[in-house]
This record gives sequence, C-alpha cells and structure tokens, in this order.
Amino acid sequence: MGYNVLLVGSGGREHALALGLAASEGVDKVFVAPGNGGTETAGGKIQNVNLNSFDEMVKFSVANNVGLCVPGPEQPLADGIAAHFKNVGIPVFGPSAAAAQIEASKAFAKEFMARHQIPTAAFKVFTKFADAEAYVRANFKGGDFVIKASGLAAGKGVLIPETLEEGVQGLKDVMVTKEFGSSGDEVVIEERLFGEEVSVLTFCDGYTVIQFPGAQDHKRIFEGDSGPNTGGMGAYAPAPIYTSALQSEVQRTILQPTVNGLRREGIPFVGCLYAGIILTRSGPKVIEFNCRFGDPETQSVIPLLESPGLATVCKRAAEGCLDSVDVRFKKASSATVVLVAGGYPGNYAKGHEISVGSVSAGVSIIHAGTKRVGGKLLTNGGRVLAVTAVAENLEAAIKTAVADAASIKFEGVHYRKDIGHRALTLLQTTKKQGATYAEAGVSIDAGNLLVQKIKSIVKATRRSGADADIGGFGGVFDMTAAGYDQDTLLVSGTDGVGTKLKVAHLANIHNTIGIDLVAMSVNDVLVQGAEPLFFLDYYGCSKLEVDIAKDVVAGIAEGCLQSNCALIGGETAEMPGMYLPGDYDLAGFVVGAVKRHQLLPRMELINPDTDVILGLPSSGVHSNGYSLVRHIVTASGLSYTSPCPWRPEITLGQALLTPTKIYVRELLPALRKGLVKALSHITGGGFTDNIPRCLPDDIGVTVDASAYELPAVFKWLKAEGNVADAELARTFNCGIGMVLVVDRANVDEVIKSVAELGGGPVVRLGTVTRVAKDCSDHERVKILHAEKAWN
Repeated sequence: MGYNVLLVGSGGREHALALGLAASEGVDKVFVAPGNGGTETAGGKIQNVNLNSFDEMVKFSVANNVGLCVPGPEQPLADGIAAHFKNVGIPVFGPSAAAAQIEASKAFAKEFMARHQIPTAAFKVFTKFADAEAYVRANFKGGDFVIKASGLAAGKGVLIPETLEEGVQGLKDVMVTKEFGSSGDEVVIEERLFGEEVSVLTFCDGYTVIQFPGAQDHKRIFEGDSGPNTGGMGAYAPAPIYTSALQSEVQRTILQPTVNGLRREGIPFVGCLYAGIILTRSGPKVIEFNCRFGDPETQSVIPLLESPGLATVCKRAAEGCLDSVDVRFKKASSATVVLVAGGYPGNYAKGHEISVGSVSAGVSIIHAGTKRVGGKLLTNGGRVLAVTAVAENLEAAIKTAVADAASIKFEGVHYRKDIGHRALTLLQTTKKQGATYAEAGVSIDAGNLLVQKIKSIVKATRRSGADADIGGFGGVFDMTAAGYDQDTLLVSGTDGVGTKLKVAHLANIHNTIGIDLVAMSVNDVLVQGAEPLFFLDYYGCSKLEVDIAKDVVAGIAEGCLQSNCALIGGETAEMPGMYLPGDYDLAGFVVGAVKRHQLLPRMELINPDTDVILGLPSSGVHSNGYSLVRHIVTASGLSYTSPCPWRPEITLGQALLTPTKIYVRELLPALRKGLVKALSHITGGGFTDNIPRCLPDDIGVTVDASAYELPAVFKWLKAEGNVADAELARTFNCGIGMVLVVDRANVDEVIKSVAELGGGPVVRLGTVTRVAKDCSDHERVKILHAEKAWN
C-alpha cells in the first residue's frame, strides 16, 4: 500500500525535493504546503495545499494518509514542527527543535563543537556590545575575524569586516540597533578561516550518517565571484576538490562526532545535517551547521541520488533504520544555474511574465520565486528559477545548464555564465601536472605549516645549554653551559605511551598525551639520579592533521617545561597506508646527565636495618595498564564521552587521560643532596615488577596499603572489572607513581624538601627487608592490608 508525503516550504529547494519525493517507489502523492508556481504546475503526483499552521498540517496529514513529513526550511524545524507530527505517529525527516539549535543558535553550535572537539574556528560568545567591542579591539586588526548573529537571520546574519572600525560598526548594527532583530541578542565572534568551501549534505537517523556528493555553490552576484553576496547563484556536484580522502576525513572528524555528540546530549539528530566545511591548510573545519537541505545545493545533489528513492531514504531515517538502506549515487555530475530578478540582491520588481523555451533532455527547471496568475507564470521573488543539468562529467553539465538558462526570458533576468569555474580550473590543472606527492597522501605544505605553528611552543622550552630552535637537521646541547664537567655521565631513555594513545583517539583529546610521552622518559632517567637535559619526539601518522599534531606537540612542550628539559627536535612522518586514517603514534627520547658519584641506585648502601620506603602520589593511571582499562570500559557499557563515574563533572575520557605526573622538580634537589639511595618508577608491572629493579637480589620490601587511600579511579576499575588485589598491584601504580628508598634518619628532610617544591604529599609506604636471593618478585614485594584498604 502506498503513502503520501507532506513537504513544507515554498522555495526552489522544495520544488527539487518534491520532484525527488514524487519519483520514489511507494509514494502516491506529494502535498506541498504552500509550494510555488513550479509545484503548482508540476502535475502528476505533486499538489500544492494551503495549510497555515502546524495543527492544520497535522489534521490534513491524518486525514490524507500522509506517511512522511519533510520540512524544507529551518524556521518550522526551530519552531518544533517535528514534535507535532510525532505526537500522531507520523515520521518526520527533520530534527526536533532542540536538535535544530545546531543551526538556530550559532552560540549553541560553537559551544557544542568545543565540547566535542569538532574542528572549527576559535570563537567567543557575547551578549553585551561593550564586551564584544573590547574583545575585537584587543584581538583583531580587521579582515581576520567574523561576526555572526547567533539566531536565525534568513541567511543574512554573518558579517566579514575588512577593517577594525567596520567590525565595530557591524557589532553595533547587530547588537544595538538590532538590524537582525532578536537574532542579534547574542553574537559569536570568531577567527576568519581561509580556504575553499564545500557544502556537505547528509542523511541522518541519529546514529548513521550518509553523505551526498560534496557540492560547491557561488554566493556572489557577478561573474568572477564579485559583487554582493546572495542566497546562491548556482552550484555543482560532486566538487572535484572534495576528494574521497577528504570525504572520509570529514566523516570521521566532523559528521560522525557531531551526530554521536547530539545523541549523547539527549537530542538525537534526524534529518538532513548540512555541514558548511572550509578546507584550511590545517584540515577541514566547520564554518556552520544547518539543520535542513541547502539551497541551491539541493537542486544539484538530489538528481544524483540513484537508489533507493528519496522518500524511501527519508522514511527509513525518520524511523531510525538508515543503516538498513543501501544508498547509491550516480556516477555523474550535475550543475545548477540560478536566474534572478533585476536588482537582486537589492530591491527588485515582481510580477514580470516568464517564458521558458525548449530545454535539453534530462534538464530540470526548478521554480523558486514564481507564481501562477491567470494562466501566466510570473516572477515572485529575487531568485526566480534554476536550471539543473546532469551529465557524464562536470564540464558537460555546466555547459548544458548555462545554454538552457539562455532559453528563459523575463524582464531584467540575470544569471552567471561561469558557474563551476574554480572546479574546471582545478580539473585542468590536475590533468596537466600529473601525479603529485600530495596526491599520494603526503603534504609537504602541512608539514611546513606544523613547524610554523609549533616553533614558539617549542622555543618556550629553552634552558641553559639549548636554545630549542627547530627546523634544522639536528639539535645541539652545550654541557658546559648547563654546568656539567668531564666527570659527568649521560643517561638516555626512550618510551611511548602505550594504548593510552587509543583512548586519546577515541575521546578525541590530544593536548595532554604529549605530557605522558615526556613523563615516561624523564621519570625513567630521574630514577638513575639524572637531570633530564633535552628531549626529541617522533610523530607518525597516515595523514598529518596539523591542529591535532600541534596539540600533541604543545603537550610535549608542557612536559618539557615541567621537567626543565629542552625540546630540541623531532621527526614527523606522514605515511599513508602504514596507519589507519586518524591514527598517529608517538615515541620519545630523552638524554639526562648525572655526576658520577650521584648515579642511582646506590645498591651497596641499601640496608634493611636502617632504610624505609616512601611513596609519591600518582596523578592517576599514568600511562600503563590501558589495555586492561579499555577492556573494563568496554565491558561497562560506557563510552569515553560518558560522565566519569567517580567525577561526573568531566567525561570518562578526560579522567582517564589525566597526564602522567613528572617528578623531576620535586625530587632533584633531594637527589643532589644524596638523601635518596634508590628510586623506582612505578610503570607497567606495578609495585611487584618495578620495585625489585632498584634493589639488590637479597633485598625486598613490604608495602603498607593502608598508609594511603586508594584513588577513586582504581577503586572504580577494581570494582567494575572485578580485579583481584594481586592483579591490581602488578598492573597499575595503585596511586603511587614513584617509590624512594631512604635512610630512616633522612626521611624528615626528604619530606621537607619535596614539600618546599610543591610536591607530595609523601607517603610513609613501608620497610626494606632481607629476602632469599632466589625468591620471586612476588615474594620480594609483600603488600600488607590490601584486602581491607583496597576493598
């Protein structure tokens, strides 16, 4: 049995949607409320209806076997049309009012993207003109920022001032004189991004996201992309610049995280999520989101849908089962040329008669601003008609659309004859230059951009002996300048961050993992009594995502600052095919120095009769045991964006990515005074495997688990994973990241030294014991009172 569709709207987008819906299998009738001259004369299954309120639309739909509602414009969606239809059980291909905020409130959208680490321009939100003006004057020069009215402003609420004063006046127009009404009660000020723009329209059901071919439109009224901005003078798809690699990257970094984030915030997005993407030197970023089909991009992408029909896909999405549909697009190109009234986008006349000559086979004439009066077709808007052609290639589609546009006549008619000129130039250039390194997946430009972005970050780590300049073939360290003489030993260490890196990928948090990388290496050389001097890093990836790499390096630099260690160089390797898209790997290498007589451990001095062990608290799980952590998280049913069970004000991912503590500054003075006989960095293997590494074969320790409180993260892991005490002790640091072997007579001085440097609190952890030489590590490290303290 067939069903009818109610399509809400009256523009060119709605005419294009009506044609697509009517061509779908199972659809008997497409009612368009209110429609336009094109839908009025389309005939066949398409029929205009005069319905003025949501209640009228619902009543009509119930009475006329409507099985799907498709709202076209953003305003009905923002006003909550979806709820009215869902209340009577009619599926709606469109988001709830709450989810429509992704377009209806630019402030909401930007803050949402910040919460979910979705790449976009840096921004701030203001509700007071004075605050906004002060921010602009303090941070921008003109031509480098954008002003956006937060609310819906019919596509006109974005200002790109070329001078500072023009920007201040624009703020006044929006916030004080209310040029856009209440839409300007709140404004977003953001950095201006530069690059090619792409419109990415999608089908969404709250879980699955399926992209249409990427489209590009032309906003300027005149050829050569000159003159005032308009609602759109034409579009084409697929855009050659939006490669399959970019499509995958946008899916992974923008679209899927957006749909997942909205669902997790309790407002699942169902409908067409439209992402306005800008392809910057540091990767694709979001300019804006829309909660509906775009115009004129819809006119270009709908004809490319091959199977199943548009109504079928929309209905499955509205019913939450988009993953059951095999959506396919034609291997073809489309181009749309928009014809506008004379004077548009300024003042223009209406009511001029339109004549349409013969058009080529397969060409669609889409009506936007038209009406039928007394049998005549008249202009009734600024954008009047659009001509969409589909052909085997883009050049042919553009040529046909422009030629057929010439057959349409009305007084003052204007259209652009250069639609797609950027794409055609790109295609010609690509054909001439042949294969490139960038085409193979390696971007030298991205590498150079990364170096420029991190130079000042790295420079901040300079110290005596190193200037921390990067970009050369190697780094230099002056031992004499650092205060070391010939009686000095060099100590080196190298490490990674294990599968904690996987958690960073899954949580999309990259600005702390670099601290872990430094911490794991510098703590290892510290246990040998050495002061870390300089550090080098390795960053390997499939595709260099500059902003992510910059965040990682910023973390590495922060780790170097915490340990007074110069970051003097590194290697960034972009290797397509070696890593999965979006993945990267890290390794670090540190060199430290210690005077010969201060080298640790001093095993010959360790004495069970006089020595005790002290502990310094960890900051969390540090960087070991994450394979077990991930196993427990998966079994718990939580995700890394879920509220943290023991700290609900942050996400589980944020809690688990708390960076490894660096002990250099708080311990080095005590080491230099000879107060510590041995150190053990508690990493993989926990107490059981790490403490024996700094002891003679016949020496062991007892660890009093009741001497401190087991941190909440370990309590949760233990309870959620049913982890036994012994397993906890040999996998995790259990809240103690560094163990010190100290003469009982020096304990108070060590505690005082650590406290003066802001470290600690020092835990009096246990005693040193004598054991048989051939005993196991488990026998050498006895953990007392764990059954009571850890359970």
